Amino acid sequence: MAKNSSGINFVTAEKALDCLKSGQRVFIGSGTAEPQHLVRVFSEKVSPLADIEVVHILTVGTAPYADRSFVGKVRHNALFIGANMREAVGAGLADYTPCFLHEIPKMFRNGKLPIDVALIQTTYPRQGLCSLGVAVDIIKAAAESASYVIAQVNDQMPWTNGDSYIHVDDIDAFVEYSEPILELDIPENTAVAAWIGKYVSRLIEDGSTLQLGIGAIPNAVLSELGNKRNLGIHSEMVSDGILPLIESGVINGKCKTIHRNKIVVSFCMGTKALYDAVNDSPLFEFYPCDYVNDPFVIAKNNKMVSINSALQVDLTGQVAADSIGTRFYSGVGGQVDFIRGAAGSKGGRSIIGLPATAKGGTVSRIVPVLTEGTGVVTTRADVDFVVTEYGIASLKGKTIRERAIALIQIAHPSFRKSLAERAAELGYIDSNQILPLEAERYRVDLERNREFGGLNVFFRPIKPTDEKKLRELFYSQSERTTYMRFGMHVKNLSSEQFQKLVAIDYHNSMAIGGFVKVGGRERLIAVGRYYLEYDGTSAEVAFTVHDEYQGRGIGKYMVELIGSIAKKEGITKLKAVVLDENIRMKQIFKELFGSFEQERVGDRLCITIDIASWHDAQTVQD
Repeated sequence: MAKNSSGINFVTAEKALDCLKSGQRVFIGSGTAEPQHLVRVFSEKVSPLADIEVVHILTVGTAPYADRSFVGKVRHNALFIGANMREAVGAGLADYTPCFLHEIPKMFRNGKLPIDVALIQTTYPRQGLCSLGVAVDIIKAAAESASYVIAQVNDQMPWTNGDSYIHVDDIDAFVEYSEPILELDIPENTAVAAWIGKYVSRLIEDGSTLQLGIGAIPNAVLSELGNKRNLGIHSEMVSDGILPLIESGVINGKCKTIHRNKIVVSFCMGTKALYDAVNDSPLFEFYPCDYVNDPFVIAKNNKMVSINSALQVDLTGQVAADSIGTRFYSGVGGQVDFIRGAAGSKGGRSIIGLPATAKGGTVSRIVPVLTEGTGVVTTRADVDFVVTEYGIASLKGKTIRERAIALIQIAHPSFRKSLAERAAELGYIDSNQILPLEAERYRVDLERNREFGGLNVFFRPIKPTDEKKLRELFYSQSERTTYMRFGMHVKNLSSEQFQKLVAIDYHNSMAIGGFVKVGGRERLIAVGRYYLEYDGTSAEVAFTVHDEYQGRGIGKYMVELIGSIAKKEGITKLKAVVLDENIRMKQIFKELFGSFEQERVGDRLCITIDIASWHDAQTVQD
């Protein structure tokens, strides 16, 4: 037994693990804080024993106890399935316990899942306290409730602050062993992840507090946030992707409503650069997950944005995240904790991001119904936004029909027709529903934010899910405005007509809507559109602005914006039919385009505008 300057008595791992007995439940530290040396010796020591149950969430080191040779000696109970345990769970050699991450510490403490021996990793002590370093999550609760605690004291473990300490008196055996903390490589960005990141970033406002996971999609999201301001972090975990944003000052926590100016996490996983950043840093605070993941705590953060992944999403919005069919893949984890926390947050929102396809594009992840046997992690009542590389589906408060339409539009184009057909068979949509099934991806590059006399208007491409908003615009505007738009008195439009007006494909048809925030909802107040003519170089245009918003310059801006888009798409001529009495529209055309051809037909003018040499103003540029 060796003693160091801190007064701790060190023993070998072999000696410390003499406490093991058959039938015990053994906890192993999480993530990259896994005590690797203790795990290796543990796997050697259990040989003469039987019925040892090993419990942990995600670990990234080797798991020799999962090998078939340990059958009868050790059986693993995964509270979250990692890559190192997936095969064993799938083969029935290990178990899986579905649970919300924030509830696990309570299960340790109330005896629902009592721990006999806890294997953890710590720093060297300071003033009688050891830091749990890169992972506090469920480790602290396991150590505090275990009958016997063995700590691998590692001089390479970063010292982290917050509620990350354990007193030396609460540790029964200390094993001194230095080895590098496990690292995770930074995943390479992909085109799919980049598009998802671009779309997700549009849903994150300045001053938001974020929760993200690890992988290509979270990193792609972070890489798109360089132009944001005053972001905060309250997240189950973080990785290297936050470091550039901390350095640039984008992440500073200034707008957080709790733990202002602090990055709050329960664990981190990444490279040594991340571990160096958290080491003795006053910026980072590590807390157990029964605090960090508590939905009521999460909800105290205003503008809380949770970003999570999924394996499948069905057309009603049910999210599969831990299994496909009867095969378990990962776990419930903290997804629901943060989705519900964000739902309770003032100005909060939750986002599910996933690629539209799997298996090299041969399988759609947007499905009519979840694969038989698949568990629902996030319910259709909880889901908010779903994002793929083809766009954003906003589902909160939407009908099943609206959800199906929105999700079909963000599915891969090659699967949209079959999804629509199946949706009709299931009664989710009408069999005659008009959808732009051949459209590529949502044109985020066409979005604009502009102010008109203090009124902020958000311009974006019209989506099939805007049908209800278009109805509201049509039926709430005056008869005169409708007459000016259609050139005739129109009292109502059919469902087919409304659907055609929102089913744009960005090539043969284009429509841009102007939206304003009214309370908590988005109101459509203006629409500009064009339809490509048979010659492929000219297009018919039309515009309308709701009566309440006329006279602010919105119509003129929309004409210029549609003209600019059309020109970039190779269109050289715009055509419009304008009532003779529509003096303002004729003035706008003259102000923007100078001269144009016109032909009178009765009480209206057929106008042709040559835009081939027209230079649009900087005001319509993003």
